[in-house]
Amino acid sequence: MKIKQLFYLPWWFAQARFFGRKRPLQTVLFISDRCNLQCKHCSVYQQENQHNMTYDEVRQHLEYSYKLGSRFVDFEGGEVMIWRDGERRINDLINLAKEIGFFSATITTNAQLPFAGCNADSIWVSLDGIGPYHEAVRGKGTFTRLEKNIASCEHKHLSVNMVVNTLNYESVDETIEYARQNPAIEMISINFHTPFPETEYLMIDPKLRNEIIDRVIDYKKRGYPIMNSFSGLKKMKNMSFKKRCWVTNFVYPDGSHGNCIGEGTAICNDCGFCMAGEMASVFNFCPDTIFAGLKLRG
Repeated sequence: MKIKQLFYLPWWFAQARFFGRKRPLQTVLFISDRCNLQCKHCSVYQQENQHNMTYDEVRQHLEYSYKLGSRFVDFEGGEVMIWRDGERRINDLINLAKEIGFFSATITTNAQLPFAGCNADSIWVSLDGIGPYHEAVRGKGTFTRLEKNIASCEHKHLSVNMVVNTLNYESVDETIEYARQNPAIEMISINFHTPFPETEYLMIDPKLRNEIIDRVIDYKKRGYPIMNSFSGLKKMKNMSFKKRCWVTNFVYPDGSHGNCIGEGTAICNDCGFCMAGEMASVFNFCPDTIFAGLKLRG
């Protein structure tokens, strides 16, 4: 861990935990809503009035986020690997973030295009099940392309994220096993579908969700490479914890800033983003979550 990061994180935590200062620590920057897929669960993709940030616009959003206090950035889309501004590509944005002072820059990709040579500190690939389960969410042929591009990437910090829904919940166990056996994958993160408008049918019922969380906890106890902490997973079972969505500031494709679009709505009660449980555990001084966070950001 870098010296600046080593000092900044305790300072940020003390300011937030003991003095109630709400400064974001991380930024999710949606650089475009253009995509090469039309996934069933997506709340970002749109065919009309598509946005594609310019390099200078990304710079402005990064500088603004940095001044707010954010030190980690995740570039998302749409699909980040199709982002263009003249000759500039995603690596130019990653390098820009580092120049501004961000401790790390991450990308999230659907892995339908090659991403070998990406300069991101870590890469998250959306893997929503094995074979037909993944393709039920993302379309025919997507799993084969994903496997090919993961295998050829050769990035030492490549992980996968599974969003569990009514179409793929039967594939949770085999997906966790797949992540463990695939030498190209470092970790797997488990999340659950959040019922944004017109996708409500994809949310699994609470009883099934809790059963899956118990299975994920069991896998983690047996040493499987699961990013979620024990404490964070347990909090996602009852959702009675205080949410701290302000820890992440979101920059949307149209350039607007804000918190999660579900905040303050009924959707928030059915949140499936397990990072909510992780942050609650950090603020409750759960050692396993703090260690997991340091490992993830180290």
